[in-house]
Amino acid sequence: MNNRIELVSSDITTLEVDGIVNAANNSLLGGGGVDGAIHRAAGPALLEECRKLNGCETGEAKITKGHNLPAQYVIHTVGPVWHGGTTGEDDLLASCYQESFKFAREFTLQSIAFPAISTGVYGFPKHRAAHIAIRETLKALAENKGLARVLFVYFNTETGIAYEEALQEER
Repeated sequence: MNNRIELVSSDITTLEVDGIVNAANNSLLGGGGVDGAIHRAAGPALLEECRKLNGCETGEAKITKGHNLPAQYVIHTVGPVWHGGTTGEDDLLASCYQESFKFAREFTLQSIAFPAISTGVYGFPKHRAAHIAIRETLKALAENKGLARVLFVYFNTETGIAYEEALQEER
């Protein structure tokens, strides 16, 4: 099953996969980091489509077309801001993956790419986030045989190492 999981140092907006996941904010109207990069690469039609979605709650997800991206779909999910782990952050982050994988199944995606949700300005500890991501991915892959590839896209070495260690430990 782990041969269906890939760790990739890349720009998520350039990947030729069926869907990419956007680490969005609650407004879904763009922002910094991955969110801003996806909105810029997808073009103004993504913003117009997102305006019609009326935002998104933390731990939930919504789906749009990919517009100018190579990916057919963008799954927007809002990760939790880290507050020391005492306000349900782990469960909310797990929910981001669960909700994203529900869309992957519903839209019969064969490949999906995730950024390191909540580990940037939201401050979620990278190793902890990586373990949650890998755990939820292994569950989803067990339930969805049609999902052939799950990519975890990282931007810096520290994040890549965290995901590699989590993948080794979750085997």
